[in-house]
Amino acid sequence: MFLDTIIPLTKDITTNNFKLFSNDAYLLLIRLGVNTFILTLLIRFLYYPKTKRKDYLFTYYLIGTITFFLCFGLKKFGIDTGMGLGLFAIFGIIRYRTDAIEIKEMTYLFLIIGISVVNSLASNQISIAEVAIINISVLTLTFILERLWLMKHETRKTIIYERIDLITPDKEAEMKADIIKRTGIQINRFEIGKIDFLTDTAQVRVYYYEDNDQAFSDYSSN
Repeated sequence: MFLDTIIPLTKDITTNNFKLFSNDAYLLLIRLGVNTFILTLLIRFLYYPKTKRKDYLFTYYLIGTITFFLCFGLKKFGIDTGMGLGLFAIFGIIRYRTDAIEIKEMTYLFLIIGISVVNSLASNQISIAEVAIINISVLTLTFILERLWLMKHETRKTIIYERIDLITPDKEAEMKADIIKRTGIQINRFEIGKIDFLTDTAQVRVYYYEDNDQAFSDYSSN
C-alpha cells in the first residue's frame, strides 16, 4: 500500500469494543490535505477571482469537506456509496430550493462534490497517478474555460427604465446611449420586456461583457 512507504504504521488501539485509533487516520489526513489543496485551487484561484462571491466561497468549502468525510465514512462502514450520495443530494435540494442558484455556481458545486468523492474513495483499485490525473484534468479544463477560452463572458442585468418615450424602435440608439450614460455599463444590446403605462416604467434587460469593473449582480427573478 502506498501509505506504508510514507508513514510507519502502528497497531490499532482498541478498548471496550471501541477503536480509539486506526492506521486509517493517517490515510484520512493525507487525503483530506490533498482534497483541501485541490479545492483551494478550484475555488479560491479559479472561481473567486471571477465572481467575488464570498457566500459561495463559504458554501463550496464546507460542502466539499462534508462530502469528503461522508464518502470516507460510508466506505469505512461498508454502506452503499450511491445510497449515501442520494441522501446527500436530497438534503441539498431541500436546503437550496428556496434560492435560485445560477448555472455557473451550480456547475462549480457539482465539481466540488465530484472532486471530493474521487479523493475520498481512492483505494487499491485506483492508483495515485490516476487520482492525480483526474484532479489535474478537472483543474486544467476549468482554467482553460474560465481564464482563456471564455475571457469575454456576456452577462445580463435587468433594470427598471422610466423613460418610456425612448422605447420605440426609431429611438433605439438614443435609448442605448442613455442607459450607458446612466449606468456606466458599456452594453452590447438590450431587450425591452414588460411595459407599465400606469407607472411609466419598463423592464429592460441589458447585455454586456463582464469584467472586474462591471461586476454587477442581477437580483431580478425574471
